[in-house]
Amino acid sequence: MGRIRVLPDQVANKIAAGEVVERPASVVKELLENSLDAGATSFRIEIENGGRRLIRVVDNGCGMLRDDAMLAFERHATSKLRDVKDLLSITTLGFRGEALPSIGSVSRLLLETRSAEESTGSCVEIAGGKMLRSEETALAAGTSIAVRDLFFNVPARKKFLRSDQTELAHIASLVTHYSLAHPDKTFWLSSGGGELLHVTPVATLRERVFQVFGTGALDELVDLGACEKQILLPPPSVPPSEAIAEFRREPEEPSTRLFRLRGFVSRPQVQKANRNSIFIFVNGRLIRDRSLLHALSSAYHNLMPAACFPFALLFLECDYEEVDVNVHPSKTEVRFRHQSFVHDFVRDAIRDRLIESRPAPAFAVSPTPQAVHAQPVSPAQPAAGMPYSEFSQMLENEAAADAPSQPPGLESQPAFELPDDDQTHSSAPEYHLRPSRAPEPRFDFGDAAIALGPEPPSGIRLRVPDTHGSFPAEALPASGSLSALSDLRPLGQIHDSFIIAAGRDGLWIIDQHVAHERILFEKVLKQRAAGNVEVQRLLMPLVLQLTAEQQIEYARIAGELESMGFETEPFGNRTIAVKASPAAIAPPDLEKVLYEVLEIAEGELRRVSLDDIRRGIAASIACRAAIKINMRLDQSKMEWLLRSLAATDCPMSCPHGRPIALEYSMREILKAFHRI
Repeated sequence: MGRIRVLPDQVANKIAAGEVVERPASVVKELLENSLDAGATSFRIEIENGGRRLIRVVDNGCGMLRDDAMLAFERHATSKLRDVKDLLSITTLGFRGEALPSIGSVSRLLLETRSAEESTGSCVEIAGGKMLRSEETALAAGTSIAVRDLFFNVPARKKFLRSDQTELAHIASLVTHYSLAHPDKTFWLSSGGGELLHVTPVATLRERVFQVFGTGALDELVDLGACEKQILLPPPSVPPSEAIAEFRREPEEPSTRLFRLRGFVSRPQVQKANRNSIFIFVNGRLIRDRSLLHALSSAYHNLMPAACFPFALLFLECDYEEVDVNVHPSKTEVRFRHQSFVHDFVRDAIRDRLIESRPAPAFAVSPTPQAVHAQPVSPAQPAAGMPYSEFSQMLENEAAADAPSQPPGLESQPAFELPDDDQTHSSAPEYHLRPSRAPEPRFDFGDAAIALGPEPPSGIRLRVPDTHGSFPAEALPASGSLSALSDLRPLGQIHDSFIIAAGRDGLWIIDQHVAHERILFEKVLKQRAAGNVEVQRLLMPLVLQLTAEQQIEYARIAGELESMGFETEPFGNRTIAVKASPAAIAPPDLEKVLYEVLEIAEGELRRVSLDDIRRGIAASIACRAAIKINMRLDQSKMEWLLRSLAATDCPMSCPHGRPIALEYSMREILKAFHRI
């Protein structure tokens, strides 16, 4: 008798369930995607005990006919595929036909559904893969699926579930994801009688973000707008046997594929400790893709510390033929036909928008008593505050290996120390504030209208009824952009380290060291791109001893070092001689910079690209050559620093990701003084 045998359907279904149903959130995902494919516009999800005891999903979709309700529990039974060619262009969220039989094999499932074509509905009950009953009943149009006692017959899988709160957080994160992807639909999520998420249809994605996360999160986001890019595809190749016939035909024109990206990303100063705030959708499908995550982190390179992550809500749309979703049973992994093109498109679109908007960090102002005419602030939905995301956490271990860690040469600078009392003068501290210029128009909060200085610009009202009245909103200038840097007027320094500047939109504090660091960083990169790096020759070559690992990395990046202004050559066993260096580096810092660069490459175990190495070298050069803290600057130097910073591409952050300038907006100043 042979050893190979066909497994019973019950065993096969449990094996499939192990791939499809990992936890309660997996059940919710499959049921929710089926409801979306059914054209539903309203979804009601009820959870008990983190999904262990009950998961109920109710929708108002097209429902199922009686015969279809019975066939839905057969393996590989689906209404979404007809031919093998359909796998090349999958337009639905579900298509495998494994969800319902897999869920029914490890739970007690009750399906109630009615199609608009029938006057009565169908009720199907299954427990552990066995059908208990199937009957007609009076139901409203739509589908309701209740899953009870998940994994009741698979105790080995059940014991690996986490606490109810953790499993509920997975579910809340999932429903939050899909509510953001479908702002035109209603989502209602409850647990134990408490409401976690309830959003109603809105017209735009911005309104849905406002519903889910509240006003505070929306103010910190940058709208990507509508980004589009086409890829030109060559005509299909012709088999040799058809070459003669093909020669007689007209040559085919190359085809194009259009990619669209929209959504929101956070300002560089919004830094998360994990990837739980990254929401990525491809053609409406919630996915996790290492290439897109890397593109997102590359967009924030040198704008955010390497160990931090942004908030991102990204929607990528493309032809269905360009993405393969039939990669994993969970349907959250995809494969792009043109992976590198998609990666570069997403990276460049996000970074270009950040550079264009130049979002400015703001002071963290403590809450003040609300004014009489204050607008109500929308709080975030409880589900938005859940601390865990199944689809982000799955990538932590995978993407951590690829995500660049903090290079040794890019660590944060130590905070400067204020001088001791015995080292300072006995008089009051000197702040080097610039004397006032000629009188300019300014806000007056008295009873009378203002008539000082030249006539204010049109549209600006400088009048309030009295000291207890509300300040006119139209008189408040727009803030939140670093484009205002070019119009700032430096007033002086604080402890010879931070520049205080005044602008029409408020008060600014600029870190002089990191501001100069950003200026030099971009200058070095531009000189390298143009091939005219300023180089200084050394009177005596600097000889450096290297370890075996450093010797290997030096051989890999020697060409990049030369392009950045370092003239080096091997000088014996594990020794190099440095004959020239970039002009910005002082001779005492040359050895430190070179060792930092070699440690960057060595510490990343050769996973860092040459472009990252190039930026690391530029960052090390800029850090060593920049203006230091505790350095007094005269008026002309402060004005030059602000003008030069305004001319950079990314004045938001230094190459290490720290903020350069903080804005204390006019609105916040007025709030602090209870003027509005």
